[in-house]
Amino acid sequence: MQVSLYARVSTRDKGQDTENQMRQLRAFCAKQGWSITREYIDRKTGKNSDREQFQAMMSAASRREFDAVLFWSLDRFSREGTTETLMHLQTLTSYGVGFKSYTEQYLDGTGIFKDAIIGILAALAKQERVRLSERVHAGLDRARAQGHVGGRPRVNRAADPDAKLIRKLRAEGRTYDAIADELGFAKSKVYRISLALERLSCEAEPVNGLHCGVTRIAPTAPVGRYDNFSIPILGRAKPEVMG
Repeated sequence: MQVSLYARVSTRDKGQDTENQMRQLRAFCAKQGWSITREYIDRKTGKNSDREQFQAMMSAASRREFDAVLFWSLDRFSREGTTETLMHLQTLTSYGVGFKSYTEQYLDGTGIFKDAIIGILAALAKQERVRLSERVHAGLDRARAQGHVGGRPRVNRAADPDAKLIRKLRAEGRTYDAIADELGFAKSKVYRISLALERLSCEAEPVNGLHCGVTRIAPTAPVGRYDNFSIPILGRAKPEVMG
């Protein structure tokens, strides 16, 4: 069988090198009668897959340049977490390339139990995702109990420094496009500030005891204080054509 060897040491493993790993891997291959096609060595953290030699090995595997990858232990192959590591092993399997750990004899993707190994790792990955989700929800519940609100802070557009000027120009009948061109703003900003001002005004002074909605009505509606809103008692209104 044609195999490639993969070894890795972290940049934080001071004084360590991959020779100890490689010596044992070579001896194992000789004992099994396997032929070594190439040795891949990384000196980088295994917490991500952007390792140069790791990527070169996966690329060679996609071309079926060898039959299996032999590594000293799974944490030398990857330390990205169960889910990501499983994806790498599944990728090798999809290429028709096996995998084997020297120190973890049960982790053998070259024999008949390959599918069982993948299934066990998939179950572990699922449990890892469940535990992560539970920790996230527990953290959010704790934050809410302490009075913290998640997400981005709400923006009070009605308090924007340019709100008064935009209100004045809108009252003069200027369109959103005209205001945006004059002030050098994006049309969307002018619209959002105008909408926030109108909502604030509508909530402060309801019509006939009812708060008006925010559905825009046709520009041909009668001019008045609430001409930019639809009143629930007036029925359905047409969307405004933004000018």
